[in-house]
Amino acid sequence: MHFLDQAKIYVRSGSGGPGAVSFRREKFIEFGGPDGGDGGKGGDIVFEAVPGLNTLIDFRYTQHFRAKRGTGGSGSNRTGANAPDLVIKVPVGTQILADDEDRSLLADLTFEGQRLVLLEGGMGGRGNASYKTSTNRAPRQHQPGIEGEEMWVWLRLKLLADVGLVGLPNAGKSTFLNSVTNASAKVGDYPFTTLRPQLGVVRHKGREFVLADIPGLIEGAVEGAGVGDRFLGHVERTEVLLHLVDAAGDDPVEAWRVVRGELESYGGGLADKSEVIALSRADLIDDDRLTELKAELQEATGVTPLPVSAPLGEGVEALLDAVIQRLGTVNEAKEEAAAADDRPWSPL
Repeated sequence: MHFLDQAKIYVRSGSGGPGAVSFRREKFIEFGGPDGGDGGKGGDIVFEAVPGLNTLIDFRYTQHFRAKRGTGGSGSNRTGANAPDLVIKVPVGTQILADDEDRSLLADLTFEGQRLVLLEGGMGGRGNASYKTSTNRAPRQHQPGIEGEEMWVWLRLKLLADVGLVGLPNAGKSTFLNSVTNASAKVGDYPFTTLRPQLGVVRHKGREFVLADIPGLIEGAVEGAGVGDRFLGHVERTEVLLHLVDAAGDDPVEAWRVVRGELESYGGGLADKSEVIALSRADLIDDDRLTELKAELQEATGVTPLPVSAPLGEGVEALLDAVIQRLGTVNEAKEEAAAADDRPWSPL
């Protein structure tokens, strides 16, 4: 299945059905009077977040969505049927944006089963029976029904994950993802092997979290270099960033600085997220060089880097322990902040 994380679609709610103009005409019943019923309501445009979807590829081939019109009213005071709502199913984590210059956010569907009525269907028109008064005994006016609403919107998918993998191209992110999850990300000895985000579920010591791998970042990604920074949105929702630095690279410290600079330039709170640093491909250098690199990175980052070799499984368990511990710390801080917000006001 192809991956698509942005799509532009047209949506239109259904118009209301027209009211009827009708008069009761039966044998032996004089002065039957008006009996035209009201029209039915048009269908709403509803977005629903459903499980099992992780791409917007369906919206590349189907871009126009129109709800049905309400049924018109009829004689004998029969009201027209309401049109069914048009439910558009999207992946969890989909944002709905207005098609304006600022791409203003209309909705963010972040949990399974969340529904949003984006456009309401038009109300049905009044039939002539509703216009009957003591002075207007035989009205012939009616309403045609209110027109539905229409608009173009952008859909943008931001995958939901707990931990985001970042680093330069060929830092070993896909290899690490494959070694700790059931994912089957493509691995190669050339840059930008990963061209779209990948998700995997890590199960470690009774704990479980979702790990997201995105294409590698290079200097100038914010300006469009490489694959650009468009995939960074998929790690905006993560709690922790796992930064892989190639221990066998020319300058691991500079590699860390390049990625950090791109995260800060992108914004979105990425630079403020809790970070775990790992020296990948640590089996390719000797112990003395590894000790030297750990000291240099710790001095530059203030964080103790953890050496790891995903193909050999060396250091993986310790790294996962550190990630789970950091996730627990972040969640505890969020719970404390939420509890503080819920406290009743007190002058003390």
